[in-house]
Amino acid sequence: MGYVRIATHPRVFARPLRPDEAIANVGALLGLPRVRVLTEEDGFLEVYLEVTGAFAVRGNLVPDAHLAALLRQHGVRTLYTVDGDFRRFGFLDVRDPLVAT
Repeated sequence: MGYVRIATHPRVFARPLRPDEAIANVGALLGLPRVRVLTEEDGFLEVYLEVTGAFAVRGNLVPDAHLAALLRQHGVRTLYTVDGDFRRFGFLDVRDPLVAT
């Protein structure tokens, strides 16, 4: 849903996708054999509080913290993103997908 939010946002793109186009992209991605959806499991709130305990989380950082806690709960340690806010979460190895390594 974060993708749909960004891809359809007129302040982010000069020609944002229509909601049905963005949802179709998500559907195509979810149809791939190695893709799975991460959801909150028992104990999620405790993980969220652990991940966010070192700093105040408000506004636009809330969905980032939610995603970071989901990643932590599922054992994901590497995140490819251009969003520098994720560097606040010390357990994540944040990599910029647009920078060659």
